[in-house]
Amino acid sequence: MSQKFFRKGFLALAVASAMGTSSLALADVVIGVAGPHTGANASFGEQYWRGATQAAEDINAAGGVNGEKIKLVKADDACEPKQAVSVANRLVDSDKAVGVVGHFCSSSTIPASEVYDEAGIIAITPASTNPQVTERGLGAMFRMCGRDDQQGIVAGDYIVDTLKAKKVAVVHDKDTYGQGLADATKAQLEKRGVEPVLYEGLTRGEKDFNALVTKIRGAGAEVVYFGGCHPEAGPLVRQMREQGLDAKFLSGDCVVTDEMVTTAGGPQYTKGVLMTFGADPRLIPDGKAVIDKFRASGYEPEGYTLYAYASVQALAAAFNATGGTDGAKASEWLKANPVDTVMGKKAFDAKGDLKVSDYVMYEWDDAGKYHQMK
Repeated sequence: MSQKFFRKGFLALAVASAMGTSSLALADVVIGVAGPHTGANASFGEQYWRGATQAAEDINAAGGVNGEKIKLVKADDACEPKQAVSVANRLVDSDKAVGVVGHFCSSSTIPASEVYDEAGIIAITPASTNPQVTERGLGAMFRMCGRDDQQGIVAGDYIVDTLKAKKVAVVHDKDTYGQGLADATKAQLEKRGVEPVLYEGLTRGEKDFNALVTKIRGAGAEVVYFGGCHPEAGPLVRQMREQGLDAKFLSGDCVVTDEMVTTAGGPQYTKGVLMTFGADPRLIPDGKAVIDKFRASGYEPEGYTLYAYASVQALAAAFNATGGTDGAKASEWLKANPVDTVMGKKAFDAKGDLKVSDYVMYEWDDAGKYHQMK
């Protein structure tokens, strides 16, 4: 039992005794929802918040966590590492969070998780895929998604086996996530005997990629693989098409939002864009009731919405099973027991990674929607 948990329990016991009661006073179970609630990637923060909010409402309606209600606290890191550390400290010191769903960008999750680890707080990221999230020996860091070294294999194999490409340009956004995913895909391509004809980095926040498109054209690329998010992926693919470059465009799970179409300038530019993402959770029978509830409210649970919902479910299951909110106990339980979630049964290994990764390919259609490929 952590000292923090002991102190909280002792204080509650003292208060209850002073009031002449025989049981502990009930208090909220505070869970932080950390991610980019503002900034270029705010659409993912909205997915997180909607998913976590619905999960908290449903769990509270069913009795809550050990008889207590879940209270969510929004923590905005804008996908900026320094801001992520700041909001992590706020969640620990001011908000008294006992669990965290977050962060989104791996470059934010990695430093923020150090804060949670020191405080003995369990955290589950719905979306951070860089291997280092769970490779640093932190005892209470989990993820509800796969890893870049798994996603990159799927992308690389698809480029070689299905697209039959020999000339591939690999572009990344110089970020922990984007470059990590690009490097994982590049490694798989090389393993399969395809040496990229171009390996180039761009800067997040830039919008003019015409010089880069000229380089891609000059390299004769048949496929462009981009490691990064939709704010840069959209303009890049649009400028490729405007210059008449019809090379296949393939990216990863950071373009899984309708905002991809907006940043590209319309579905005429995103039609045929390919991406890797986990098997569509909206097709899993376990989540039908929840998905119907979202849709009845007028919201389509795209991207990481259900990943966030499942992350709250996992935290609640661990707290209920261990009879408290001690991060070490909850972590130990999660690593030993599968959890029923809106995305099906999930089981974690000793590092906090999912035991089964289910990356598949998706394609964007002419109406600006993405669909899992058969």
